[in-house]
Amino acid sequence: MSEKLELVKPRCVPPLDESFRPAVLANRAFQRKVEEAGGGVPLIFALQRPSGCISRYETRVLPEDHPDAGMNLTYAERLFKFLLWQKGGVRIYVGGPKSVGEYIKKTYAPGGAREFDYRFMGEEVYLEDFEVYVCAPEEVPPEREKTRPLGKHLEGCRIGFDLGASDVKVSAVIDGEVIYSEEIVWEPTDKDDPEYHYRIIVNALKKAASKLPRLEAIGGSAAGVYVDNTVRVASLFRGIPRERYDEVRNLFLRIRDEFGVPLEIVNDGEVTALAGAMALDDTRVLGIALGSSEAGGYVNEKGYITDWLNELAFAPIDYSPDAAVDEWSGDKGCGSVYLSQQCVFRHAPRVGIEIPDDLTKAAKLRFVQKKLEDGDEGALKIWKTMGYYLGYAIAHYADFYDIKHVLVLGRCTSGEGGRILLDCVDEVLKAEFPELASKIKVHLPTERMRRVGQAIAAASLPELGGKKDEVSDEEC
Repeated sequence: MSEKLELVKPRCVPPLDESFRPAVLANRAFQRKVEEAGGGVPLIFALQRPSGCISRYETRVLPEDHPDAGMNLTYAERLFKFLLWQKGGVRIYVGGPKSVGEYIKKTYAPGGAREFDYRFMGEEVYLEDFEVYVCAPEEVPPEREKTRPLGKHLEGCRIGFDLGASDVKVSAVIDGEVIYSEEIVWEPTDKDDPEYHYRIIVNALKKAASKLPRLEAIGGSAAGVYVDNTVRVASLFRGIPRERYDEVRNLFLRIRDEFGVPLEIVNDGEVTALAGAMALDDTRVLGIALGSSEAGGYVNEKGYITDWLNELAFAPIDYSPDAAVDEWSGDKGCGSVYLSQQCVFRHAPRVGIEIPDDLTKAAKLRFVQKKLEDGDEGALKIWKTMGYYLGYAIAHYADFYDIKHVLVLGRCTSGEGGRILLDCVDEVLKAEFPELASKIKVHLPTERMRRVGQAIAAASLPELGGKKDEVSDEEC
């Protein structure tokens, strides 16, 4: 009995990746097989977080006595992997065929293929044991979600900052008008002294503060998971020894106390979505930042964010057996190496572009971007490849989010690259997903907003006086 899904060759083949097999096409092909088999049987996932909130996802799979029932395992595991990094959770319910539930339980466990995900969610993000419960569909608990308003406070004198793996972006804002913005290069991921991070961030904030008549609030965004302004886990601090991690965990509380003003920091993907919602004056916005990694965030139909993770960097978009491997999780096909500068660095040698080793990551990206601006055919193929990846990824995301707008930000969108990316996305959606092409609008902000938009939006996070945005939790 084969466990391999039917992998579908895309109509728009990335120039540098002929083996790319989009997740969205494989999932749709599997669902067609389920329909042909009489509609299949239900499979329901519920992901519960320590807050008590529960996210549910319902689908259908082949009956266990079907000749191709082994496909259920691959389909369900890849689907669950996406849900886990989209929604987050430590108490997992799998309601459906017992073979599927037992496979998920075995895979997301010590010694399993997804031990990284098991430990990351339990030990790093939620600080609770990660557990999988195998049950019947009717035993899966009901959905209970929580949302809250986010930011959009622009009155007063504020600082916004965005921490990336290549630079710190910082802005000074007075009553919604940006009076100063700067990008400060740093190399945080390989530094083992928390004081390095503290010093760079504080110096950037002090420089921005010097442009203001007074400082009333600070808002920030960064890759990773943040709870009540504390760092749970973040790639920026990957080099910090475990025995010193407490110094990082309370880093932003220390900065808040030093400056003596309200401070809020959230995941950079959420601020990307916020930047989109503010610029478009609309809702149902998925923000995707193509920077040192991929960041995602979502503003729902009410204009609120949820307590989901939206860590799309770890969500698989390529099901090819030859898919690129994420160096941190060890998994294949994840967005981090397809929709980021990692994609640029991965493909550069294939087109004969030799990047000097002595450059910072930001400078390496600029090096290849300069080739693109100069008309280098190899660089053009890199951005077209990333653009096709992005098009199929957006179609995949649309199976999990209610999307009206997609805002694409990040260093990889600067200059000519941004236009190429959008042209490729438009080509993919029109060729493969015409129903989405007419429904979803994909946007690039202005060049200035592309580069510092997250820092500007981040400035709007705190309310003056330190009062938190009201949480809407009728269902939790």
